[in-house]
This record gives sequence, C-alpha cells and structure tokens, in this order.
Amino acid sequence: MRTGFQEQLDGLTQTLSDMCGLAGAAMERATQALLQADLVTAEQVISDHEHLAALRTQAEEAAFILLALQAPVASDLRLVVGSMQSVADSERMGGLALHVAKIARRRHPEHAVPEEVDGYFAEMGRIAVELSACAQEVVLSRDPEKAAQISRDDEAMDQLHKHLFTVLMDREWDHGVASAVDITLLGRFYERFADHAVEIGRRVIFQVTGETPEG
Repeated sequence: MRTGFQEQLDGLTQTLSDMCGLAGAAMERATQALLQADLVTAEQVISDHEHLAALRTQAEEAAFILLALQAPVASDLRLVVGSMQSVADSERMGGLALHVAKIARRRHPEHAVPEEVDGYFAEMGRIAVELSACAQEVVLSRDPEKAAQISRDDEAMDQLHKHLFTVLMDREWDHGVASAVDITLLGRFYERFADHAVEIGRRVIFQVTGETPEG
C-alpha cells in the first residue's frame, strides 16, 4: 500500500509542477500579446486556459482519493493537503495570465499600454515567468532554500508594482482614464501572479520542515 501511495503522490506532485510550468508559459505569451498587440497570441492564452483548469480538477480528484483511501498522517498529510492548495494557486496564476490576455484582446488593434510603460511590463513579465519556473522546480525538488528564494525574488516585482503608481500619478500623464485603469489592473495581475508563486514556495517549506515561514 505504501508503494501505491508514493506513486499516487508522485503523480500529484508532477501534475502540480506541470501546472506551474503552464502558468508561466501562459504569462510569457500574455505579456507578448500585451506588448505587441498580438491578437493571435492573446487568443491562444485564452483558449489554452481550459487545459490548466482541467488539470486542476484532475489533481484535486487525485488528492481526494489519496486522503480517502490512504489516510495519510503527519508529513504525508502535509504533502497531500499542501499540494491541493498549491494546485489552486497555480491555476489562479494561469487565470491572471488569462486576464492580461483579455485586456490585450479588448484593446486590439491598439496597444493596451503606452510605450512609456512597456519596459515595466516587460520586466514584470520576465520576473513572473522566472518565479513560476522556480515554483515548478521546488515542487519537485522540495528544496526549502530554493523555495525561500522565491519570496526574496518577489521583492523586485513589488517594487515595480509600486513604481507604476508614481508614473500614473505624474502630472504629465496624458493617456486618459481608461489607460490608467488598464495599467492599474495589469500591475495588480502581475503582482498577484507573483504572490501565488510565493505561496507555493512557502507551502513547500512547510511540507518539508513542518514550520510556517515568516511572512
């Protein structure tokens, strides 16, 4: 029975890792669609999200089976329950990439963001993809040190998010209210994407050590 449990748990872990990778790929494409007013790529992100949602359902069903049939305790229980929570985080990451793509689609053929803030979103997109890749890796490796690094790397995203507000509040901003609203929403989408990656890293630390890392 123990062998069966481990195989099922490994399958759940692999699905979670795959979901982190898919969320990162979605955000990479969504950022491309945003910066290049690329409708085809935006539509791809939107249609591909169904696969990520299906994986969430599949992973949650696998976790429930583990809980119901294997009755895990202690560290094994932390792994199963933590994986269920991280599955939800990874699917939400993909959902945030979906929101970015939808804004790009709504503003097409115009660019959703003015050229003067392109650099911010290019960098936020790069950081988001890196954080999702780190989450994908630590889910498999269960390395608490690398998991903790996700939180430290998130600081750069937080700084970019804050700086966007200084740009919007500048008296020389002349792109209108609609553009300001889009930028505010987009900044929040990237920031929340990173926050979910941080939560996955924090959960890995708890799964391995039994201790909740400080916020």
